[in-house]
Amino acid sequence: METCDIIIIGAGPTGSVLSAILSRSTPRTITLERDTQITTDPRGIALDEDGIRLLQGVGLYKETFAEIGEGMGYFNFIPGKNDLSVPPFLRFNLATIEGGTGHVGFLCHKQPVLEGCLRRVVEQSDKSEIRGGCRLAGIDEIADGVIATYVRDGREHKLKGKFLVGADGKTGFTRKMYLEVKGVKLESSDKFRYNAVWVALNWHILLPTPETHPDFPLWKLGFTPQEVYDAFFPVHFRFICNPDRPSVCGRFGLSKDRLWRFEFIVKEGEDGVKMAEWKNVWKIVGPYLKHGGKRYGLDGDVCFPQDCIKVLRSRPFSFAARSCNKWSVGRVILCGDAAHVFPPFGGQGIASGFRDASSLAWRLNLACRSASTFNHETLFEGWYSERKQQLEKSLAATIQNGNLCNEPSKIKAFIRNTYFSLIRLWPAWAHQLELGPRAEGMVRYSWTKGMPFLPLLGGGGCIPQVWSAPLAEGAGKGDIFTDDAIFRMGKKGLFQVVVLLDSIDDVEDAMMGLAGLDEASSGEVLAEEATFIIHDTSLSDPAARHTIPRDMARNEGIVRIVSAEEAKVCNDSEKVPTWPEPLYYNCYRLQEEYAGKRYLIVRPDRFAFAACEGRDELMEAAGMIGKVLRDE
Repeated sequence: METCDIIIIGAGPTGSVLSAILSRSTPRTITLERDTQITTDPRGIALDEDGIRLLQGVGLYKETFAEIGEGMGYFNFIPGKNDLSVPPFLRFNLATIEGGTGHVGFLCHKQPVLEGCLRRVVEQSDKSEIRGGCRLAGIDEIADGVIATYVRDGREHKLKGKFLVGADGKTGFTRKMYLEVKGVKLESSDKFRYNAVWVALNWHILLPTPETHPDFPLWKLGFTPQEVYDAFFPVHFRFICNPDRPSVCGRFGLSKDRLWRFEFIVKEGEDGVKMAEWKNVWKIVGPYLKHGGKRYGLDGDVCFPQDCIKVLRSRPFSFAARSCNKWSVGRVILCGDAAHVFPPFGGQGIASGFRDASSLAWRLNLACRSASTFNHETLFEGWYSERKQQLEKSLAATIQNGNLCNEPSKIKAFIRNTYFSLIRLWPAWAHQLELGPRAEGMVRYSWTKGMPFLPLLGGGGCIPQVWSAPLAEGAGKGDIFTDDAIFRMGKKGLFQVVVLLDSIDDVEDAMMGLAGLDEASSGEVLAEEATFIIHDTSLSDPAARHTIPRDMARNEGIVRIVSAEEAKVCNDSEKVPTWPEPLYYNCYRLQEEYAGKRYLIVRPDRFAFAACEGRDELMEAAGMIGKVLRDE
């Protein structure tokens, strides 16, 4: 029987990113995917900044903005007037670097390209593999592992692993056919009891030209084909808050792809399948693509040509908020849509699966190498207890957007629109509103039994990241962010220690404070892998770095923060035209978040195990790692 450490079922976004993360560590992972090829249907189109950070973490930052997608810009909440150009009564600015991850708030991506990039990461590793054309037929747990029976090319195969992760979606085999009989249930959210059918459209827009459409009226006004496209399919995402027919629309993928998503609700008494037919779709979407002639100084209406619209998808979907009561039983684990589903209003579906994968991967790594000393069931219970807390935050953002979009009362909608429009007249208040859910700051868990961090020593928060650079030219090649240095490939410690310093002069003393760390942590944190972050922007001047001792300058573990001005120069020098500008970027964000702390012990999922003022607290925290992981 073929064996591996971890079996993953499903190579969608969640399964692929989990496989990619694990490919950078030691467990041998095999992913079984039913389809032989990546689907060409762009289903999910939004990925938040946590997801972008995880793409960066598996080495795909440049590809993120060169191939996968572009920043979403604004979430515009507009009144329903069949006009996409009306000013929003509320907007969230997602083009800024204010969320703490070092990235813009959202990426509008093309899912097949996203999955393809993740699979390339897996293919480059000798630790992970994705097998297509594999239909799961059975799961059997034994004392020391799990056996997956699957069919490929008409033949039955068996694969044994230490653990099995079901990332096969809300209708997948793992939960429906195996875990539900063991008491796992997908339950509705108590906080958001929304349940409705929407039609989701994906269109590829072709550019009309004077040659293909000589009678189109905007040519005589000097419009180019691109300007026509921009007029009818404007940038930024729109929540159309129409009490009669709530809708959502916007571009996705790269601008050059000219892909457009439109979603609208199916009213009570309407049939979702029939509403997805072209004649009914055009009755709803067509008015948004018909502009009054007065806008252009013309007598008649201007309609975008229907023959320039290529329909890629037109399907009804049921939208609800649900989560499983348990995400793991024994050695079988659920993540992504197999464990929870979201309505689309917060763009949290794929992002939540990414966060599942990030927080699960290091626990799987630990469970595989420490099977005799760690209770894996307790380890995974702590995992989904943490994840459920973060789901609550994601759900809150979804609720906020959903309530704005789905308000059925025209009177309440008018009062709401007027209220927000008046508040936005004050710049400070307008900026706070534009932060949206990011105004609440980074996620911080509330400790409950089984969660692996020390709340009394400042643990449990997601650590910010900032742009950084090595002290010497050529050192740390390819590093752009602090995460790149902290979690550089090849490090062996389960957790990493990060040292926050004001000056390069503090490094030697801080290094002395790490003496004995390996022994205190039983090898889970290694002093030689420490990352020293120097919060001194004057080091951007080569002359200032010239006086640094050569051995210190060449140490890849010592990095300096990069200011917004220098970050912009770095962006421009890379010649990636869709890289976002570092708007509202704060290079001191990490230091400010942990003011007064020198040493951070950081988990691979970017959450702090502990934040320590000095050596004594550091050694105390290091000595607690084994006990906390064993839940003693």
